[in-house]
Amino acid sequence: MTYRWHCAIVSVLFLSSTAFSQTTLRPPAVPLLTSDPYMSVWSEANKATDDVTRHWTKHPNPLVSLIRIDGECYRLLGNSPAEAPALPQTDLNVTPTRTTYTFANEKVTVQMSFLTPSLPTDLDIYSRPLTYLSWTVNSVDGADHKIEIYESASGLLSVNEPAQKVESKREDMGKFVALRVGTTAQTLLKPAGDDTRIDWGYLYEAADKNQAKACIGGDAECKAAFTSGKSLPTDDRARPANEDEPVLAFTFDLGLVGSTAATRRMMIAYDELYSIDYYGQKLRPYWRRNGATPTTLFEKADREYDQISAKAAKFDHDLQADLNKVGGERYSQIATLSYRECVAANGLAVDANGQPLFFTKEDTSNGDIATVDVIFPMDPIWVLLSPTLAKASLVSNFMYAASPHWKFPNAPHDLGTYPQVTGRDDGGEGMPVEESGNMIILTDAIAHDEKSPEFAVKFWPQLTQWAEYLKQYGLDPEDQLCTDDFMGHLAHNANLSVKAILALAAYGDLCRMKGDLENAAIYEKLAKDDGAHWMQVADDGDHSLLAFDKPNTWSQKYNLVWDQILGLNVFPTSVREKEVAYYKQKMLKYGVPLDSRTHLTKTDWSIWSATLATNKQDFEDIVSPIFDYLNETTSRDPIADSYITDNVASDGMHARPVVGGFFIKMLDDPSIWAKWAGKTTRKLETGRRCQSRQRLK
Repeated sequence: MTYRWHCAIVSVLFLSSTAFSQTTLRPPAVPLLTSDPYMSVWSEANKATDDVTRHWTKHPNPLVSLIRIDGECYRLLGNSPAEAPALPQTDLNVTPTRTTYTFANEKVTVQMSFLTPSLPTDLDIYSRPLTYLSWTVNSVDGADHKIEIYESASGLLSVNEPAQKVESKREDMGKFVALRVGTTAQTLLKPAGDDTRIDWGYLYEAADKNQAKACIGGDAECKAAFTSGKSLPTDDRARPANEDEPVLAFTFDLGLVGSTAATRRMMIAYDELYSIDYYGQKLRPYWRRNGATPTTLFEKADREYDQISAKAAKFDHDLQADLNKVGGERYSQIATLSYRECVAANGLAVDANGQPLFFTKEDTSNGDIATVDVIFPMDPIWVLLSPTLAKASLVSNFMYAASPHWKFPNAPHDLGTYPQVTGRDDGGEGMPVEESGNMIILTDAIAHDEKSPEFAVKFWPQLTQWAEYLKQYGLDPEDQLCTDDFMGHLAHNANLSVKAILALAAYGDLCRMKGDLENAAIYEKLAKDDGAHWMQVADDGDHSLLAFDKPNTWSQKYNLVWDQILGLNVFPTSVREKEVAYYKQKMLKYGVPLDSRTHLTKTDWSIWSATLATNKQDFEDIVSPIFDYLNETTSRDPIADSYITDNVASDGMHARPVVGGFFIKMLDDPSIWAKWAGKTTRKLETGRRCQSRQRLK
């Protein structure tokens, strides 16, 4: 089931299985263009016409759409020109691949749809940095109405700073007319950082030349011409992006539209040219690996539109149905919104062997690339939907750890700052137990998904080394950071100890899968002995401690979730039940705090903690306040994965790939996991990695 926000009437459903009222989620930010961390444009307002569209960093990335109905001009997208009234928005429908706005007045209804077909079982389609934008108009009063549509994209989408100089160009692509804009000084993969936007490559828009007129001009002048019924003026001189703001503009004349709907469609794409600096080698985006160009991209995307649109609709329907089945309607709506956000926080590149390398960007924290404790919360979505992407998210860290540059017994923390992979010879940024456990657990999850240890075997020396490290240091971690590093160092961290214990069990599980039954038995016993010890030293009556030496404290033990998902059976069910019961006691208005030191929560970890529940009602009770926060917050960002649980105005880290972790509840249902695993058709050929690995030597 898709979720809809009806602007005129907010529908309220009462579900007999829950104690709370069910409302339709109002997204704090609506996804429009969601291909990677640079092509990530959102509407951060209640209605599409309330504000300018924005990059996830909040910088304006203006997309504009206007409509003329019998000579009268209205806004569909964007808050200008102010003299044109907004056509009333009556509906918003967001699915994993599509956002559709509906507008209506007494004459017509208009549907405006953004389809970004990020289909995880087909990386050829998934990797295309392309969104289809379409309008469907029909009469509601029985009369014919003359309809014209205007659309433009600003040159600001192609710069890091507004004053950077851009140049625009018109290109003939067969049946398409295409416009492009990019900086005159192409930096290519610079600068690296968090609050950055792309200023290399080119933003493209393309439409059927028989249905559209195209123009490069100034933003204000083009909109003024359209509202007054004049031809769009041309101004294609090179200039700063914030000087007479250059736009790529299209107009569509639909003629007279009656009760039979009329549709127009165009495509928006970004050609990065190169997407990742990999130890000094510029990697192409995955979609470009076989010599594809913007022309072939548009031609193929247009030719396959009907098929892709149908596939995307089926993917959306099936995924949302299963999300609803395992976690309820509120969970389904949250996870639906998180899908696009997770996709937009990663870059998919291709190595010299034609294999995918998948890179997270640590948005709104520090911009790190391939951060292991960001991959760990993200990867449940890809373990479920695309083990190829799950493996591609880990392989660069494995290869770096196997190189002579890495001289530490634990796993790395990250590989640089997006989009530059440089490696960091820093010992793991103070998170040696955290990152070692993360890598082992995720590798075991991939093996379960593929019913094979093949991927693990490729990196067995590293996995073994990290297991040995955890054997020595994991049971009672010393004063070090965990993934919740914003809370500071903490010795004897009980939740971190859980991760180490389960990672040892996961390593034993991998030993069993590869036929090493002797070591499988050794590590299984070690993990269970450590688990029994943990239950004694972490016990504080009706809950477990934050740290072994800190009585009267508590924390979410979200790491426990892998015990049930991977079937490790280290801890009895009673441990989960006690934890969940205590979390419900500590819940504030907008969720369960992370631990006894703070009112801040992490939405990814809270959903992991909710997944510990042994009944659906407890799961929904913990997830429901997260829904309420997203629905009510005045902080208009893509889903926040941190906020204060008693402050609706609080904001925190957002637009990050960690929201992929919301899908962990799907892994907790073996039949659902098996169903989606069966849909995966591609595998990462990790055996052909030697060339990339040798570059690090």
